[in-house]
Amino acid sequence: MLEIVEEHRSFGGVQRTYRHDSESIGLPMRFSAYLPPQASSARVPALFYLAGLTCTEETFPIKAGAQRYAAEHGIALIAPDTSPRGAGVPNESAAWDFGVGAGFYLDATEEPWSKHYRMHSYVTRDLREAVVRELPVQGDRLGIFGHSMGGHGALVLALRNPGMYRSVSAFAPIAAPSRCPWGVKAFSGYLGEDREAWKAYDASELVRGASAARFAEGILIDQGLADQFLAEQLYPEVFERAAAAAGQPVTLRRHEGYDHGYYFIATFIGEHIAHHARVLCV
Repeated sequence: MLEIVEEHRSFGGVQRTYRHDSESIGLPMRFSAYLPPQASSARVPALFYLAGLTCTEETFPIKAGAQRYAAEHGIALIAPDTSPRGAGVPNESAAWDFGVGAGFYLDATEEPWSKHYRMHSYVTRDLREAVVRELPVQGDRLGIFGHSMGGHGALVLALRNPGMYRSVSAFAPIAAPSRCPWGVKAFSGYLGEDREAWKAYDASELVRGASAARFAEGILIDQGLADQFLAEQLYPEVFERAAAAAGQPVTLRRHEGYDHGYYFIATFIGEHIAHHARVLCV
């Protein structure tokens, strides 16, 4: 059962925050949902957005300016929190890039994280099923996108769950997490030291292992060239090469002067929603 925490009128539709119980997480979770005006009379496609490190379910709807474009195309926007809250894991808030606000959209296998830090199952099962069951959303017309850690999550969830999402895109994703400090820290803590196990949540490894193009319309990635994390953390070129070798079309757009923040996302959000609409709204 979804509980409405707050709601606001926006571009003819409604922006809401919901709370619900999650079986996968074992705790209450929150997510935001923008329902466009078309949802008042019919079920609409839905686009799931996964946010980055330190963010919550409020970050995307407040900062991205996406509601205008979602209303134009008649697409619902769903944005979950980035980790469990209140799990009671010792020192879970000690670092900004691990623990609270940094769930990395995986199912942890290492104690003490494995009990509650199960964001992959939460997004693909609990959240998706709740949205399709209780909101006016078409369950067979879903897309996914995200930013940074969430861009990593969007690519991984799309590649790991063929058929669940029809379209995928990302802003400045952590595209090869097994190679970067953020990813190594998260994977070591959540998954242990076996690097073979990390491949299950590394988008570059997943796309490399794909036998055929799973997204024939292509994967869209935007990357700012003034991004302070580009060289050390993101590695979009690794994903680009792996996708090309696997025959998966990728459009990696590089933008001079843009950094890692939401001014960058807001600039290109309309083009990302249009990318998804070409697949979801046909």
